[in-house]
Amino acid sequence: MSTFYLLLVALIQGLTEFLPVSSSGHLILLPQLTGMRDQGLTIDVAVHVGTLGAVILFFWTDVKSGLAGIPRMLTGRIDTQGSKLAFLLLVATVPVIVVGLIAKVTGLADAMRSITVIGWAMLIFGLVLYWFDKKGEDSKIATDWNRRDAIILGLWQAIALIPGTSRSGITITGARALGYTREDAAKISMLMSIPTIIASGILLGIDVAGEADIEMMKYAALGAAFAFVAALLALTLMMRLLRSVSFAPYVYYRVILGLVLLAMAYS
Repeated sequence: MSTFYLLLVALIQGLTEFLPVSSSGHLILLPQLTGMRDQGLTIDVAVHVGTLGAVILFFWTDVKSGLAGIPRMLTGRIDTQGSKLAFLLLVATVPVIVVGLIAKVTGLADAMRSITVIGWAMLIFGLVLYWFDKKGEDSKIATDWNRRDAIILGLWQAIALIPGTSRSGITITGARALGYTREDAAKISMLMSIPTIIASGILLGIDVAGEADIEMMKYAALGAAFAFVAALLALTLMMRLLRSVSFAPYVYYRVILGLVLLAMAYS
């Protein structure tokens, strides 16, 4: 793998992981559209680790609170802000783990990795995001997050297993449908990404355990670093823009890309 291609993979993962445009869809498309060899699971794990580091750093205050609350949560005491956050993140992560395992075991996950699926998902779920972003009320903030909403957002998140859907996009859509403000919908979505990325990384890590050599580990470390920087920049930019801009620009991009992909798929 060339350094340029590695940089390209890392930048795409970093920039699109937290923007509502689907990182997995872009990574699947990259080798298909460029004709280059798929980057492989080792690099996939590495760039996911990079984006994980970025979101943890960006929301470190909340992450630290949630980590501190885990011991109380494990003893059934959901009586502090930290233990509540840890519990809600756990609840919201269960559906995507269950559905993800089913998709992996049945082979459905591999069957959906096509330009046609990505094109339709880009288009349809982009329009769904646009609808709920426009119609959603601004009646809730992140501190209003509760068990019912965590379950609902967990089910929304499971839909993101369809390539092209976007994990951040679909959870932001769900949060806007529940009445959360744009900034708080994005914040909840980003916090939900942490246990989800960890779970995904563990599953992918099991598949590649023992396969990577020293050379590949060097590429992986470089990819993780590139992805970390790109993800941190994307997070910072999006959270700032949400103070004055809706999710419409991301929707326009999704619709255009979706139509292009569908034209390619059906031509």
